[in-house]
Amino acid sequence: MAGVSLKCGDCGALLKSVEEAQEHAELTKHADFSESTEPVLNLVCSTCGKPCRSKTESDLHTKRTGHTEFSDKTLETVKPIALEVAKSNNDVDMVDASTSCEPEEMVVPDVDSKLLEELESMGFSKERATRALHFSGNSSLEAAANWIVEHEEDADIDQLPLVPKSKSGPPKPSLTPEERKAKAQELKERARKKKEEEEKRMEREREKERIRIGRELLEAKRIEEENERKRIIALRKAEKEEEKRAREKIRQKLEEDKAERRRKLGLPAVDPTAPKPAAPVVEEKKSSLPVRPATKAEQMRECLRSLKQSNKDDEAKVKTAFNTLLTYVKNAATKPEEEKFRKIRLSNAAFQDRVGKLEGGIKFLELCGFEKVEEGEFLFLAREKIDRAVLNSAGTELNSAINNPFFGVL
Repeated sequence: MAGVSLKCGDCGALLKSVEEAQEHAELTKHADFSESTEPVLNLVCSTCGKPCRSKTESDLHTKRTGHTEFSDKTLETVKPIALEVAKSNNDVDMVDASTSCEPEEMVVPDVDSKLLEELESMGFSKERATRALHFSGNSSLEAAANWIVEHEEDADIDQLPLVPKSKSGPPKPSLTPEERKAKAQELKERARKKKEEEEKRMEREREKERIRIGRELLEAKRIEEENERKRIIALRKAEKEEEKRAREKIRQKLEEDKAERRRKLGLPAVDPTAPKPAAPVVEEKKSSLPVRPATKAEQMRECLRSLKQSNKDDEAKVKTAFNTLLTYVKNAATKPEEEKFRKIRLSNAAFQDRVGKLEGGIKFLELCGFEKVEEGEFLFLAREKIDRAVLNSAGTELNSAINNPFFGVL
């Protein structure tokens, strides 16, 4: 197969013509070129029509624009390489090199001044615009802009290009003013469409993120509501059990009063064995639970019941004591890092009046984990001894005692 490209032996780049090889040599100082049967790729972007000559170039285009579809038109544009011009040019260069002892003067190449002004008006520096026009062949504003986009990472992008003075002739003829205006308008329209597409894509991404966050919030709310529902069910169950025990004690008290009145009136006693089996069964079921928090909860409930029984004539004092204990428990559970909420001075007048002097008050706090320290001057709950399960049980028992009208009736 005849050669269809020139391959640089120094970097492996494939070039379509001798002219491209010469430009490559001027830019890179590479001089080892050979004829190759490997064609130069021609990957055309299906979205914007941008041609890419290598897989690396197409990957860079995809990274910059997001376009991923390319059509391979390599076979449509491949043609045998012509080396005659290269040989004649090389011969001329060799003759020039052999006849000249001094290096040729390097100058800035001439470019189309109108295109240069338009690029500068678009915000590009003179160096970058000159370089883009020179290497894009002064063909069009679009070609120069594309060249800048594709080479913006080059180290020398902001340096003026230099070529031998003999090759710095006038630039290739550019487009007419009408054509340039049309091209500029086309570039602006294309940039506008690209910006709109990017904004739509970002809006879709933001909408997806909003939907995801919304689902997570709904799930978190559902879990929270489910936990709250379970807590309320457990609290109601405990209240019902407390009410049931209170009714049973009231019933037993009424039976005892009835029996006492019959005895005083000289009437025969009524057999009291009928209601008794129900009470032991309830107590046996309650005491058979092996869970440790339930046992401590029973002890807490008994403390609260004793407190209410010993002060049954002063409902306000009982309620104040329960609310004070609830405040201590809540502060210890929600603010464990603050020592002031875990330390109580026993000699404090307000504490003694509300809790300390009442039967079962200090014992309830000790069941919550508080211990007497500093020779009994303080009640202190150590940070490492905080048991949230115990504090939660204490809070449940206090809420039940405060809200249940039958609590501690007998």
